[in-house]
Parts: sequence; structure tokens; C-alpha cells
Amino acid sequence: MLPTSLPPLSKGGHATHCKRCLSGLPSSQVDIDPAKLALSFYCLGSLDVSGELEKRTRDWEREQWKEWIWSQQTSGHYGTGFRASSYMTAKHSEHSVHDSPQIIMTYTALLSLAILRDNFSRLDRKGLLKFLRSCQNTDGSFSSEPLGGDSDLRTTFSAFAISTMLDDWSGMDVTSALQFICSCRTYEGGYGQSPFGEALGGTTYCALAALRLATKQLDPLDRQKTIRWLVQNQASNGGFRGRTNKDADACYCFWCGASLHVLDAGDLVDKAEMASFVAFCQFKFGGIAKIPGEHPDPYHTYLSLAAVALLPPDSSEGTPWALCPLDPLLNATYQTSSWARAHIPAPKVDDDDALGDAGI
Repeated sequence: MLPTSLPPLSKGGHATHCKRCLSGLPSSQVDIDPAKLALSFYCLGSLDVSGELEKRTRDWEREQWKEWIWSQQTSGHYGTGFRASSYMTAKHSEHSVHDSPQIIMTYTALLSLAILRDNFSRLDRKGLLKFLRSCQNTDGSFSSEPLGGDSDLRTTFSAFAISTMLDDWSGMDVTSALQFICSCRTYEGGYGQSPFGEALGGTTYCALAALRLATKQLDPLDRQKTIRWLVQNQASNGGFRGRTNKDADACYCFWCGASLHVLDAGDLVDKAEMASFVAFCQFKFGGIAKIPGEHPDPYHTYLSLAAVALLPPDSSEGTPWALCPLDPLLNATYQTSSWARAHIPAPKVDDDDALGDAGI
């Protein structure tokens, strides 16, 4: 049974918060305006995982969001992807040298369109593969943008996720990318953002999910060490900390919890205590904050809901804590990840059609 002291999960309030942020940001969050595409994913993802998308939105709104996301698809010398926002240009239709695609935004754009059940007929798949090749560095990592930008496990995971959704790995050198991931492993058992960096919960998830997407597994001793580090990061208040000896933060309930799930060790999470921490991070007017008492934002709202969806408290079925099942590797509901895997790959060419195109 659910703990009697566990407050209800305010699905409706969180859905209202996220829908409001799709229209405009409160003053406390205007600094993330340049990354609107990621923000859209967190908002849409929250509506999706809570099962509130169709209840809280109308057909014309979902179509409008689709069109806005597609207006961020941009092509150039280094291929095709999605830019972070239209804030650099006067009109959506105008693209400049400042609007080069960004790899994390491309990952979130594809998932957002899958949440909205787009058919991906406008996706430039060949250009997207060219973009991935342009972002890979000599050490196997991926830059956020062609020939520059951040280069770490976050961007590298995004490349693995995009390749998985395309069902086409020709856009990367998989062997060198895997070597880069291994080079980011630390003595604690977690993974740093880059080689020799401190182990972080978020980049540990990125490493483990990317390895699993490439059908790779940790050896037993490494797996045991990683599990130990992750379990030790669950704090006494039920939340997870992202680094050793730091305070718990709601987003790490997903990053660390999902990492344990990927390692088939999700049963080691104290799910009731984690849910209790998330419950007390809820804002009374909707949304979830990083810690109790702070202002909420779509990032922490989505990741908190995703954590609970993946690792629900016992006997949550039929209660407000029941959420849609989550695919831990792509970080989306299974319905959305299935849609992405079915509609993003290039359509299969029938043999008769191919012969006809060849004039035979």
C-alpha cells in the first residue's frame, strides 16, 4: 500500500504549469528562453507521462506546436537538424549562420514530435545523418554543433538516441564513441561529463543508456561498482544527489533512478521515500521544484514525473501516483518511443517499387 503520509500527486496542477510555460515563461525562467525546444520537450513530456496531453490540450494547439517545432528544422553545409529556438531571427522562415542545428535540441525535437504523433514526412533523414557525422570529434565524442560547442556525454548520448530512432548508425563511428564513453568512467563507478571529470548522476545516465542502446553491457565488477555509487546517492530524505556529498535534487531521482533501472537494479531504490521527496517538491499552484520550497520549472517537473513513472511506489495503481510506463533508454513513455521507432526511420522500399523506379 502507499504510505498514508504520502500527499497526492497533483497531475492536473503540473499539467497546467507545463501548458502555461508552453505559452510564456515566468520571470524566474526567462534565462532558458534561448533553449525553447528543450523546454517544449519537458512541457510536452510532462503532459504525456501524466496522461494529460489529450485531456488538457486541443487538436489545434497540438498542430500549432508541431508547426513551430518543424520551423526549427534548419539545413546547411553540415547537414540538417533542429536549432534551439527562433530567437536569433526575425521570422521562423529565415535561417542564418547563427542558426546551426544543435544535437541535444534535435534529440528533444524528435521526441516532442513523436509525443504529438507526427508522421515525420518532413524529416530530412539524409541531412540528419550528415549532421551527426559533422558533430563527431576525433576522440569519438560529439559536439553540440558542427565543428564546435559543448562536447561531452550529454551530446554523445543524444547522438546514440538519434541513431536509434533513425534505426541507422551510419552517422557515427560507433567504436570510437564507445571508447569515449569508457574514458569518462571514474574511480567511484559513475561517469564524468568528460574524461577526468567528477562523477555526475546525469552523465552517468547518459553513459549507461548509450551503452545499452548500442547493446553493450558493463562487466560484472564495473556494474557492481556503479550500482553501489548510485545507491549511495539516495539521501536520507528520499531524494537523490547528483554528486557525492551534495544535497538531493528532484531531477536526480530520474538520472540516478533510471541509471539503476538500466542496470536492472531498480529494486534497490527506496521508491516510497523517493516519491515522498518528489511530493514535497510540488508547488501548490502546480509544477515541481528541485527542492521543497523553491519555484517549479518544467525541467524538474518532467524528470520528477519520469522518475516516478519508472520507479513507482508500491500499490500506486489506481491512485494519482499511477503514470504512463516509461522507456528508460530514450526517456519517453513507451507509447511515444514506440511511435518514434516506427515513424522516424526511413520508409522501407518495396522491391517492386525499387524496380519500377529503376525503369525495370
